[in-house]
Amino acid sequence: MKVTYQYRFYPNTNQKLTLNQWLRIGRYWYNRQLGDRFDWWEMNRTAINACPLKTSIAAPREKPNYYHQKQQLPILKKDLVKVVHSSELLDFKQVDSTVMQDVSKRVDKAFERFIVGDSKGGKSGRPRFKTERDYRTMTFSTASNDWIKLIRKNWIYIRLPKLGVVKVRMHRAIPNGFTIKQVSVTRKADGWFIQLMLEDTSVPEFTTDQIIPTWDNSIGLDAVLHEDVYLATSEGEKLPSLKPLRNNQAKLDRISTKRNKRRRGSKSRRKLAKKESRQHQKIARSRKNFHYKTAHKLVRSGAKLFFHEDLNLQGLTKRNQVKQDEDGKYLPNRQSAKSGLNKSWQDAAFGQFFTTLNYIAGKAGAVVISQKPAYTSMVLSYRNEIIFTDCSIRDYWDEQNSLIVDRDINAAINLKRLGLGIFPSIKRRSGNLSVVGSMDDSTTKEILHTLHRAAKKPTS
Repeated sequence: MKVTYQYRFYPNTNQKLTLNQWLRIGRYWYNRQLGDRFDWWEMNRTAINACPLKTSIAAPREKPNYYHQKQQLPILKKDLVKVVHSSELLDFKQVDSTVMQDVSKRVDKAFERFIVGDSKGGKSGRPRFKTERDYRTMTFSTASNDWIKLIRKNWIYIRLPKLGVVKVRMHRAIPNGFTIKQVSVTRKADGWFIQLMLEDTSVPEFTTDQIIPTWDNSIGLDAVLHEDVYLATSEGEKLPSLKPLRNNQAKLDRISTKRNKRRRGSKSRRKLAKKESRQHQKIARSRKNFHYKTAHKLVRSGAKLFFHEDLNLQGLTKRNQVKQDEDGKYLPNRQSAKSGLNKSWQDAAFGQFFTTLNYIAGKAGAVVISQKPAYTSMVLSYRNEIIFTDCSIRDYWDEQNSLIVDRDINAAINLKRLGLGIFPSIKRRSGNLSVVGSMDDSTTKEILHTLHRAAKKPTS
């Protein structure tokens, strides 16, 4: 079993200067390798509609890979490397060899995801060259317990290669039986942090047993962006939202306005930029803490299956298409309102939350499964009728059952039905939607009981 613990450590002044120089060398080495791969990519590809009639086809260049680029390191260590655009001299001998080899591995993975894709066939975007703000982490891949030199009550002293002993604040103890396999060092806005990857071979990796889904051991989760609600569950509960970016937007804007008024390169501007980055870090940490607390609350319910909607977050936060009239004049496309909605989606960070929920649920022996949410928000969960045809319809009054049906809780129940395989099929006939399928009486009673219980709860 492998786990990763993060601690804050306190390097002295000389160690900080050394670490910053290592990051500079690592960033140069990353960008140099990536540029070499882009050169190979451009030299060995030709558009099928742009091939000249007469051309001399040269021998294709061999594709650079991890091993070929890693073999350049001994040559670069023989002398100082000069950066062309700044005439800066970099000494590769200062940095531990495993750190430079890990940089080559990172480039290889990023480029392979770009041209080949992952195991599911999905490709990522074109890798970007790293700036000082982007490149902040170094990895020592050959760490061991011998690196630990001293452990006190709340402190641990670790010797890093070519750096010396660093003082680490141990806010939680390393579990017994776990050994250090890898160490990563990261520079953040408020200081330096170290990540210890620990492994215990006696503890088996978690493998989810074959869980038989039932109505009692599963929960449906619907993502909500209405008012102060974050999630709606199939148990009739609405979880409140934190909105960390919205609540701190005014303070962040004040700092950004002050920073933009200062002269570029001045000390006051750098000071305000650091203050702005700390504010962003505070927002990100509060969001992450909220995600973990919400995930733990859901897992403590005892459910073994969580069905959530498979959101296309990239499409949901996409800009509206530009509209033009016959004369080429731009027409209103409601992008201003869409920008506010995009910020709400990004502030909620549902993709990060469902990843966190999957991690927390996995440790508790539960499973998180995504479902395609088509028509789940439109169908009445206990009657298989199309009711919520418009997003503005937030409630539905059922006179027959004397019940107010909440739109979000109803969608969460439908996601649960979808995961259990009892959601009806929706067909479009002559432009109209028709629901095909039936439901047994016991499931209908369970749904009505949940909706009655949810209607009695006070709104948060």
